[in-house]
Amino acid sequence: MKKTGMLNRDIARVLASLGHTDHIVIADCGLPIPQGVECIDLSIKRGLPTFVEVLGEVLDDMEVEAMIVAEEVKEKNPFIHHAVQNKQIPTYYLSHEDLKAETHKAKVVIRTGECTPYANVILRAGVIF
Repeated sequence: MKKTGMLNRDIARVLASLGHTDHIVIADCGLPIPQGVECIDLSIKRGLPTFVEVLGEVLDDMEVEAMIVAEEVKEKNPFIHHAVQNKQIPTYYLSHEDLKAETHKAKVVIRTGECTPYANVILRAGVIF
């Protein structure tokens, strides 16, 4: 059994299989999951686990070169926007509709129990060398 790092076997498997520029999504519980994209559903109840908790744990285990969030998060969810900005990873903004379209390219969507608006991020895998 692992002592540290990502304990969720499905997330650990996906992170281990990522190549440079592959995308994964961390989503609130309302984001539509595109057909054909794997969903790892972590939601337990409204608000658990939070988007911020899951983002932090994934970033501890994944090399990320960029994040993509909805433009609307700046105004509609400043707490999530601030949490994303604090990660000090280059961040790009798309309209929420364009972000949803981009999720079709993701390897996986990790669904949280987050119930606040626009709490979604696309993480673009970097390289460790």
